[in-house]
Amino acid sequence: MKITNLRLYPVAPRWLFLAIDTDQGIVGWGEPVIEGRAQTVAAAVNELAPYLIGRDPRQINDIWQTLYRGGFYRGGPILMSAIAGIDQALWDIKGKDLGVPVYDLLGGTVRDSMKTYSWVGGDDPQDESRQMKELKTQGWDTFKLNGCGKLKMIDSYRAVEQVIARVATIRENFGSSIDFGLDFHGRVSVPMAKVLLKELEPYHPLFVEEPVLAEQSEQYAILSRQTSIVLAAGERMYSRFDFKSVFEAGGLGIVQPDVSHAGGITECLKIASMAEAYDVALAPHCPLGPIALAACLAVDFVSHNAVLQEQSMGIHYNQGAELLDYVVNKDDFAMVDGHIKPLPKPGLGVEINEQAVIEASKKAGDWKNPLWRHGDGSIAEW
Repeated sequence: MKITNLRLYPVAPRWLFLAIDTDQGIVGWGEPVIEGRAQTVAAAVNELAPYLIGRDPRQINDIWQTLYRGGFYRGGPILMSAIAGIDQALWDIKGKDLGVPVYDLLGGTVRDSMKTYSWVGGDDPQDESRQMKELKTQGWDTFKLNGCGKLKMIDSYRAVEQVIARVATIRENFGSSIDFGLDFHGRVSVPMAKVLLKELEPYHPLFVEEPVLAEQSEQYAILSRQTSIVLAAGERMYSRFDFKSVFEAGGLGIVQPDVSHAGGITECLKIASMAEAYDVALAPHCPLGPIALAACLAVDFVSHNAVLQEQSMGIHYNQGAELLDYVVNKDDFAMVDGHIKPLPKPGLGVEINEQAVIEASKKAGDWKNPLWRHGDGSIAEW
């Protein structure tokens, strides 16, 4: 079997799909994207294409190493996202060729279903309790919300009180009948993280995500010694080499690599295994599309330490399309009491409506994240 062509399709709301064609008619799908930099990732995929045309797509390990090591410069969000989408598509091809799901190629499942959580609120958090009430009737009992909006490097206690009041309201409304994680989204400085983590402890969040930026990852261990709250991070780390020093230093209870950003299934399996060796749980980052989710599930179902899976149904970013709009086998993605079963079809298990993707790509926008500024005009972390 030989790779004959690579096709890229930007589609709403902010996704980039990759189709890899073969001379035997098998098509593999991947999702190589950095949110807000889809065109840059597409350029990287096109630059890597000469390494792929004519290759046997089933030689996944050698192709991965070629793409990673063959260009001298390596790593980072753009190149690793390009590799990630290619890697997903190659696994999809191999599974389809052999007629089995990817998780069977990886040794078989370690669980019968995977627990997911649902996003509530938006970029500037509000109205979470109403959304949680609606989703709870649909079976979800675990949620994630942005912990705060804009926050200055040193902010007033009034700003802290606003965060605490929102979280306290959720606990008052639901008691212990739900769990929720709080995403600081890299908006919180090290000094303010110390304050917020202390004040949030009485409300028992399931975890706090990206308590500080990945650039300050040396602080994870320090912060974890000062709080009983589980700390989670990893969506802006792109290879096992980025994670290595974090695991060695300690501090994280949950690691969150993105299977569309961190080198795909091949690399994220290694990150998951490293995490297990350090007794760290796995909860892959995935506010993206159906191919990315299918790739995450392939990793989840063979990783003993996988505890939660993010998914983007109803997420506030989804303007113009929803998670399953481009999927033929929607029923395979059914969520029952917040859990999803292993996708049964060969390969990644997602059957893409190719014509719908082609049509959607003709009118796709170029999503960019908002630019926030503080009251004094300086740039704020989004």
